[in-house]
Amino acid sequence: MSYLEPNEFVSKMVDQGESKCYMSTKDTLIRAFMAGAILGLAAIFAITVAVKTGSPLVGAVLFPVGFIMLYLMKFDLLTGVFTLVPLALIDKRPGVTVAQVMRNWGLVFVGNFAGALMTAFMMSFILTYGYSIDGGVIAEKVSKIGESRVLGYQAHGLDGWITIFIRGMLCNWMVSMGVVGAMISTSASGKMAAMWMPVMLFFFMGFEHSIVNMFLFPFSMIMGGNFTFMDYMLWNEIPTALGNLVGGFLLVGLPLYYTHVRTSPERALKSKSSPQATVKAQA
Repeated sequence: MSYLEPNEFVSKMVDQGESKCYMSTKDTLIRAFMAGAILGLAAIFAITVAVKTGSPLVGAVLFPVGFIMLYLMKFDLLTGVFTLVPLALIDKRPGVTVAQVMRNWGLVFVGNFAGALMTAFMMSFILTYGYSIDGGVIAEKVSKIGESRVLGYQAHGLDGWITIFIRGMLCNWMVSMGVVGAMISTSASGKMAAMWMPVMLFFFMGFEHSIVNMFLFPFSMIMGGNFTFMDYMLWNEIPTALGNLVGGFLLVGLPLYYTHVRTSPERALKSKSSPQATVKAQA
């Protein structure tokens, strides 16, 4: 694949962050809506595969197809804009303000949630023939996931909240590595390979992704999950989103930016008149 050095693609990260700040409200919402819908479909696909094969690993291996589709179509996930958009602010791009960053995050959140919710209703409808029959093993599996990843954290109080926050950090560390990893190549196959590995890792390890959860937990509630919307927001979505923000920005965006864009001066030799330097000069 055509490989780009980090100092080339990290500058593109800043450019993309800037362009997202100036994207129209309509375009931002539509792209975010489609991203949420596709990722929700990928999540139920991976769960279905895992249930039918009895292997969570197979589900994790296949889950990245949804992530790859939405990335290649330039749809926007909240996890991605958490990493890219603040770089334009730090780089002092003309006209980029904190208000614009927050506007982008807010619109993408709304769009992702709406798209994921649409997929949740569509999948719940077809599994139950319009809510006239039981949803079967797939619906039961998702309901249990929803309950365990809301009530399970809630049972541990503050420790549970911190746990899910850290899982959110680890998730977007890997997802953002997939986002920026796709920039190392100019070929579609190279982008796919670079995205596949970290996204597979996050899904198999059970880390928390705010947009995947926007699908899973409403779907679980529709199918009879024993928790409320406020339980979901307080004990899953909010700490997950905050963890996604910290993980993507602090563990991916900033390290790449400060070592490949805003780099420090190279260290000078301690002494140009040292014996080693003299020998090298004579050679």
